[in-house]
Amino acid sequence: MSTNFATRDPVRVSFEFFPPGDADMEAMLWKSVERLAPLAPRFVSVTYGADGSTRERTHNLVTRIQRETPLVGAPHLTCVGASKGEILDIARKYWDQGIRHLVALRGDPPQGQARWEPHPDGFAYASDLVAGLASVANFDISVAAYPETHPEAPSLKFDLDNLKRKVDAGASRAITQFFYDTDLFLRFRDRCEAAGIHAPIVPGILPVTRFPQVVRFAQRCGASIPDWLKERFQGLDDDHDTRRLIAASVAIEQVHALAHRGVRDFHFYTLNRAELTYAICHALSIRPTTQPHAVVEGAIA
Repeated sequence: MSTNFATRDPVRVSFEFFPPGDADMEAMLWKSVERLAPLAPRFVSVTYGADGSTRERTHNLVTRIQRETPLVGAPHLTCVGASKGEILDIARKYWDQGIRHLVALRGDPPQGQARWEPHPDGFAYASDLVAGLASVANFDISVAAYPETHPEAPSLKFDLDNLKRKVDAGASRAITQFFYDTDLFLRFRDRCEAAGIHAPIVPGILPVTRFPQVVRFAQRCGASIPDWLKERFQGLDDDHDTRRLIAASVAIEQVHALAHRGVRDFHFYTLNRAELTYAICHALSIRPTTQPHAVVEGAIA
């Protein structure tokens, strides 16, 4: 039986992009922006390299999105490699440029550094960063959450307490790491409510473009890959068309199951590709609100 989500509370989406590394990747990114912009996401986030390495490219991309498209840009900011003053100066510049949404993260240790060590004059944790950003201006701040517990957290309770500190410091919502077991998310949402975390918990959805890549991502962030998912993609590494159909099916099943359990906000990790995210949004009854912008030589015109 099909479900018409348009007849229920509206579904809201947001998208994540990352700064392109070369001209071909830049062209693909802007084609994706052109394709997804008419779906009117609440915001589009722009990642910051795991060790803060893409700071300038993140800034350039998000300000261009804000300036040249109808989208609301939300740059990532991390605690890595900068003092408190430097980070808050960046936030003030964003505010002056009309950017009101931020994604505040602790960030990963720089390359070659085995464990997290705060900058001597920096923010030690994401909760400290959120409080600092909230002191600058009335930003709409998103933070990260981990349905399967952050890989560095000593316990589930420690991780939940840390999330509560981020929300209490001023975060508007928590966006989860990707997952494929829907029950994991629903149990996590219940634990958050029981712990007094009342900000929205937004599921992060990662459509499977290449299964080995997803496995690598999962190993780094502590996400699990269910056996049934491995079976669905078995033998499809060189079969792009079938893989894409299976990927769309898996993700649509996932968002429908979540929507039936009351979820109305979704955040899509697009990997700068539009096809699967667009199809999943269509299945959620999200339709274009405007005509796409023209893309000329990698730029939105």
